[in-house]
Amino acid sequence: MEQSLETFAEAFRQMYHLEKPDVREYSALTLAYIGDAVYEMVIRTYIVEKGNAPVDKLHKRASQLVKAETQARLIMAIEDRLTEEEHAVYKRGRNAKSYTMAKNATMSDYRKATGCEALMGYLYLNGRIGRLTELIHAGLAALSLIE
Repeated sequence: MEQSLETFAEAFRQMYHLEKPDVREYSALTLAYIGDAVYEMVIRTYIVEKGNAPVDKLHKRASQLVKAETQARLIMAIEDRLTEEEHAVYKRGRNAKSYTMAKNATMSDYRKATGCEALMGYLYLNGRIGRLTELIHAGLAALSLIE
């Protein structure tokens, strides 16, 4: 599975004449920006693959899994599984100074969620889709949020 996603990323870069980025140079909030979308895509894919359902039910389920509180709990559940490099990226995202905050989240949850999203963005941009989905699955399983 990871190989086909890496091929997609490479095909995308070729189509748009993009060079592979040096992700280490990206700000933590830039990583969180793309990581937010990637995390939501993984969650939505999981929910849709579980079976067809009315869109409002799909949205309700996804919303519970992508909110800042859940992301904060997820990253805390997997923090001991992170490599030193991954943990450093998470901490960079968690400690980044953002000028916005989620409507229904504590500042602590919002910062942890931002760190989680930064890690997801970092793994995605580095083509480490297998690791990204492994960590999301482990976190959701640890929280008993998936079957």
